[in-house]
Amino acid sequence: MTKPSLPDLLHAAVSAVGGTERPGQVAMAEAVAEAIDDNSHRLIQAGTGTGKSLGYLVPALAHGERVVVATATLALQRQLVERDLPRTVDALHPQLRRRPQFAMLKGRSNYLCLHRLHEGAPQDEEDGLFDQFEAAAPTSKLGQDLLRLRDWADETETGDRDDLTPGVSDKAWSQISVSSRECLGATKCAYGAECFAEAARERAKLADVVVTNHALLAIDAIEGAPVLPQHEVLIVDEAHELVSRVTGVATGELTPGQVNRAVKRSAKLVDEKIADALQTASETFERVMELALPGRLEQIPEDLGYALMSLRDAARNVISAIGATRDKSVHDEDAVRKQALAAVESIHTVAERITNGSEYDVVWYERHDRFGATLRVAPLSVSGLLREKLFEDRSVVLTSATLKLGGDFNGVAASLGLSPEGVEGDDVPLWKGLDVGSPFDYPKQGILYVAKHLATPGREGTRGDMMDELAELIEAAGGRTLGLFSSMRGAKAAAEELRGRLDNPILLQGEETLGELIKNFAADPKTCLFGTLSLWQGVDVPGPSCQLVVMDRIPFPRPDDPLMSARQKSVEEHGGNGFMAVAATHAALLMAQGAGRLVRASGDRGVVAVLDPRLATARYGSFLRATLPDFWYTTDRNQVRRSLAAIDATAKADGK
Repeated sequence: MTKPSLPDLLHAAVSAVGGTERPGQVAMAEAVAEAIDDNSHRLIQAGTGTGKSLGYLVPALAHGERVVVATATLALQRQLVERDLPRTVDALHPQLRRRPQFAMLKGRSNYLCLHRLHEGAPQDEEDGLFDQFEAAAPTSKLGQDLLRLRDWADETETGDRDDLTPGVSDKAWSQISVSSRECLGATKCAYGAECFAEAARERAKLADVVVTNHALLAIDAIEGAPVLPQHEVLIVDEAHELVSRVTGVATGELTPGQVNRAVKRSAKLVDEKIADALQTASETFERVMELALPGRLEQIPEDLGYALMSLRDAARNVISAIGATRDKSVHDEDAVRKQALAAVESIHTVAERITNGSEYDVVWYERHDRFGATLRVAPLSVSGLLREKLFEDRSVVLTSATLKLGGDFNGVAASLGLSPEGVEGDDVPLWKGLDVGSPFDYPKQGILYVAKHLATPGREGTRGDMMDELAELIEAAGGRTLGLFSSMRGAKAAAEELRGRLDNPILLQGEETLGELIKNFAADPKTCLFGTLSLWQGVDVPGPSCQLVVMDRIPFPRPDDPLMSARQKSVEEHGGNGFMAVAATHAALLMAQGAGRLVRASGDRGVVAVLDPRLATARYGSFLRATLPDFWYTTDRNQVRRSLAAIDATAKADGK
């Protein structure tokens, strides 16, 4: 039997999901198939509306070997597993003569733990050991959540937190879930045979396509213990997010509260002398942290160094002692022991890492008004880790709507540990870049307006001229505005000011769940939605409800961000341009994502307005503009008001 052709398979899949075949999608599918056949690597930029999910799923399913698809957002994971994969498998089945299996796999703490549910969570000492369902007042929000979780446990087939609607608070979920370190293991657990997390792993082992997230991919790479099943092809969607997700997984932290909990959990399991040593080390650490000032620690201060060594040594002794003792008087001893061990091991790992003082780590203090001080340690770069762990023994395809920054792929490639395109050498993974474009006609559908006449934004203080400009733009657009702010303080200030000046309803991130805010924004064209980082990437509102996207300023990292400034300094010490490599690249990525909120469908029209004159006047402005969609560009404030009014009038005439 002849092998079905890729164009035929793609046509069948696109028809099944009710889509339209796009030239970019065909080019992408061919590039993915070529990478899989050659066992090579691709970076593929596919603009909004390309249909990139099918662009990689069809060649992956046709290939027949196991494929892992890693995405950054929950929304895309669900779309793949609930919509795209079932329809695509059904459509391809007649031609492939087989029905590929697919499964979703997440970290263990995303699944309900039956042991925790039935035996109760081991509690901290002052609370005693109790059944959390009895202890939480049934009338409290926590009590209601826990009762609902107990009912849900009897009916759920997956135990996956994301299948529970409406959701529950993190506090409630933590009562019935465990981390991989706290898990007893299927062979030791009375509920191992029914375990939801184990069942998800077993399904993944049998699947042709495993859908997971960037965090689990990072854990699989960093921790050395394979979490994902063996696979020949890795597809990373939303790949612009990968570096920050891997950095997050590779970041360690210590807080006095966390150390204190570890002391309490382990105290009953070891002899008094060993427990006292950890208690003393904990108190010393807490005293040091009370005086901690936010900022990077290029050298570890003597008092902190002493406190960390004491913590490290005391934690090591507790770990050894916990392993050697048994106490049948402790209720559910194995679970109590495992939780205590996980808490103390976490402290030992971070204290030892900071004490060892690698030149490749950045250490800093953070202060939070409510939670006090935190000590953090993160890798200066994850590029070496990604080069070594990501690109070995498999073909890797990385795709996103924003991978070309400043006009080429090399900036993103460098952050992934790759050399410039076409450069060969020992231990250098070869890759090719492909931009398949977008089906949208950006110059006709959108305008990029830079408010060149405004004052350059300063570090602090209100921007009166910016507020006036924003109010005038919203009035011209008749509402329909997504306001993207570089800080929550800026978003709040703008919402407060404009609620007093305009008749338009203004929704503010944080005042309601994100899903609810986006739903309300989409439902009423007069409404505006203001917010910060997650809105820059997470809003998909096609149509007339979003015809003006405003960025208050270029979203450079904060100058006092310890990790970003350390990375910038490192680039400069190696002869590079730290500002362009780190700050400008970070800003370009966010701006491209933010501008991508405007045109989500072929009928969309509107304006992206940047209220920061530096985009027009600074030397780096052209680099940032080259990263944005190819909108018609203007700095004429009167022209843009006329355009917005015309777009608003058209939408109203259409009854929208």
